[in-house]
Amino acid sequence: MKPIKDELAFGRSDLEAAVAKGVIDQTAADRLVEFLVLGRKEAAGDPDEERLRLITGFNDIFVTIGIALFLGALNYLLGDRGGIGVAIASWGLAEVFTKRKRMALPSIVLLVVFVMSCAGVSHSLFSPAQGLYRYFDFNNLPGLPYGLAAVAASVLHWLRFRVPITIAAFAAGLAMVAVAGIETFRSGFVFEHLSLVLIPIELAIFATAMKFDMSDRNRVTQRTDIAFWLHLLAAPLIVHSAVHPLLAESALSTGTAIAIVSLFAVLSFVALAVDRRALLVSSLLYLGYASAQILTWSGIATESVGLAVLIVGGTVLALSVAWQPMRRIVLLILPQPLRDLVPPATKHA
Repeated sequence: MKPIKDELAFGRSDLEAAVAKGVIDQTAADRLVEFLVLGRKEAAGDPDEERLRLITGFNDIFVTIGIALFLGALNYLLGDRGGIGVAIASWGLAEVFTKRKRMALPSIVLLVVFVMSCAGVSHSLFSPAQGLYRYFDFNNLPGLPYGLAAVAASVLHWLRFRVPITIAAFAAGLAMVAVAGIETFRSGFVFEHLSLVLIPIELAIFATAMKFDMSDRNRVTQRTDIAFWLHLLAAPLIVHSAVHPLLAESALSTGTAIAIVSLFAVLSFVALAVDRRALLVSSLLYLGYASAQILTWSGIATESVGLAVLIVGGTVLALSVAWQPMRRIVLLILPQPLRDLVPPATKHA
């Protein structure tokens, strides 16, 4: 066999095609990408951008629209058997658009549809007398088969397609199983002690996300996408469990509003340290609510809502513009062992 003398040049799409064809496995592809990027000194170029492979081109949107129309019509025409039909169809479409074509947005949509359809099928098998959208009726707990079905579907889908969001779907299914299991043994416990139930779940998900992040600090492999979806799942749980005890009063007090704003500051520090924005996005609604209350007490009652929205929007824009210099400050505060676990700060402004 003649050696190839021409200069080799290939991108991520070429590696993904090689993975799809079975030429190399995903782990080897990730290691090769990391090696090449680090070798060219591009890895530290801008990890702060938190890039996510969501759309590879407008064709992704075009295909996703077609998938939504096709599966929606199929579900309507099949009636009671719609869940099974949609699950089978979404798996078949994934063979084309995920396994062969490696299209990002359609792959995400097909994974979500497949997992939810399998969960719907479990409803018809185990809780046919309950309404489909009553995920947790704490007398009969249809949430338990929903969670188990989501876990099983996620495992099957991952073994075949390895879409990054699948790990988050698996974690969500496990969380549902955990909540349903707790309520099985202690009826009413979840509602009475919501934060106590959510804290270990959210911390486990967050720790898993950080595990993937720490294994790819320069964010050049698929592991960073897996971490992104896990952070997106953990963030609202963390924020809600932290704020929920503060909202026990019917009316928000001054101290509670200040506590929520202080909590936002703490979450901002954590978000900057780990270089993930999901925590901030999940807390914006609470920040706006607390800001409106503080403005009302200050005597600006008529414009409080508008000013609160203005404050939240300005905060988001300020963080966006100053994210990198603020990260550098935060990393200087962190001890070196912790600094070595998170993505490095970029060198340019």
